[in-house]
Amino acid sequence: MVKHDCHCCMNRRECLQFLSASALGAGLTASGLTSWAAGQNGPAPDDFIDPVNLRPQPQVRMAATFLEMPRPVWLGWPGTTYDLDGHQQEYRALLEQSAQKLRIDVGLEPAPINSEEGIAAWIQKLAAQSPDGVLIMLQHMGCWPWALKVARETRRPVIVFAPVGTAFTGHVDQGSRTPNLLVLSTLAWSAVEDGLKMIKAKRMFEETRMLWIHGDRTNETVMDRLGVKVRQIPRDTFNLAFDQQMVTEEVSDVASDFRKGAKQIVEPTEEDIVNCSRAYLTAKRLLTAEKANALSMDCLGMVGARLVPTPPCGAWTLLQDQGITAGCEADLYGAISLMMTSYLLDRPGYMNDPVPETYKNTLIVAHCTSGTRLDGFDKPSAPFILRDHSESSLGVATQILWPVGEPATLVRFTSPHEMIIDTGTVVSNVDTPPAGGCRTSVELRMDNIEDCRDVKGFHQVVTLGNHRRILEQFCELYGIKHVHSPQQSTFASGDSA
Repeated sequence: MVKHDCHCCMNRRECLQFLSASALGAGLTASGLTSWAAGQNGPAPDDFIDPVNLRPQPQVRMAATFLEMPRPVWLGWPGTTYDLDGHQQEYRALLEQSAQKLRIDVGLEPAPINSEEGIAAWIQKLAAQSPDGVLIMLQHMGCWPWALKVARETRRPVIVFAPVGTAFTGHVDQGSRTPNLLVLSTLAWSAVEDGLKMIKAKRMFEETRMLWIHGDRTNETVMDRLGVKVRQIPRDTFNLAFDQQMVTEEVSDVASDFRKGAKQIVEPTEEDIVNCSRAYLTAKRLLTAEKANALSMDCLGMVGARLVPTPPCGAWTLLQDQGITAGCEADLYGAISLMMTSYLLDRPGYMNDPVPETYKNTLIVAHCTSGTRLDGFDKPSAPFILRDHSESSLGVATQILWPVGEPATLVRFTSPHEMIIDTGTVVSNVDTPPAGGCRTSVELRMDNIEDCRDVKGFHQVVTLGNHRRILEQFCELYGIKHVHSPQQSTFASGDSA
């Protein structure tokens, strides 16, 4: 068993539970990384690193087929008036469009499967090909036994698209209880595309190496279930690399753009914004040198020890807006939850400290770093104000102004096997001052939670939009339990402490 020196919002036992026991990087040494940070190896401080190349871009392979009964069909839903050829042509075209949009490879069988022999042959083919996921498009209610057989025998993630008219409650219920099987009983093709996104998101997790920057050790492990490689490197690696990051043309350009994009600048000086830009380039260099795609760092520890002149809050905002997970406080669960919104929902989130507002019965979610592209990485930024880090009065942090009246989702991995999912509505942006706490502070009225004190979790990741269903379905497809905060108050009359 590999030992980990955990300084995050988990105890040591939880950290070990979260990671697999196999160490992959025994050949790495702290001294080797320190020599890179001192400028002896890796990208030079003036090398341009395109953030696009830091985001994982895995090959995703899907196998797909239609299931129908032998023709001519007599009796049984969807009925003899159902235009089989027309619908198959429609769904083929939609599948091709979705595959191109998501950049995944789909191997669709040239003809529908309509016999036991055909199913047996396809299952053998799937065993040989080992696709990342399987899509079955039902064209008759009588095909359900074949769909379930595929799910049981292939042990691959299987999505069953059952257009309305091809499933009753019993079919959906039985299918939904089958491991690694996601049943979509709907006419909405967007649900199928969401299923394809889930397969791609899982592959992105598997192709991600996350830098866990804390402590004084070097090690690499693989996270259970999701397959993320977690590389621990000494905390000093970052500040030593920051010291080597000169003010290049890119540093000046990034600082200028950040300053121009802000609605207002309150505390930060010009030097603060330049240092924020230096931290951003330092993170890109470190990710590139370590062949990594994400990071989570003991930032508060560095600030407390005065190892850097600026907390990395603003730099993390810049990374998050480009789809690069940058997590705070070396919190692995928080970083993985940030990846969830990035990889599945294509938008940034922010890890928060939750504060119940007991007078109005709302929840205030607060932190000093957040992406600005709340509607998606390809959408315009939300208005933001450049502030300093509220706890230290140093550097640059962002106050993101969230749109009032819009839905929001809270998501938090509590282990590789469980995720908290809750939703609410933005009711205000809380200024600091008069409030204390972190710069981005968003007040939410929670859905289906009677008492704000009952909201589960800490360092939940908040993202714009109601994404509860797709997150639940991702969990069901990959065997992750999803839980929600209790609807009924746990402080009901008669309860004892």
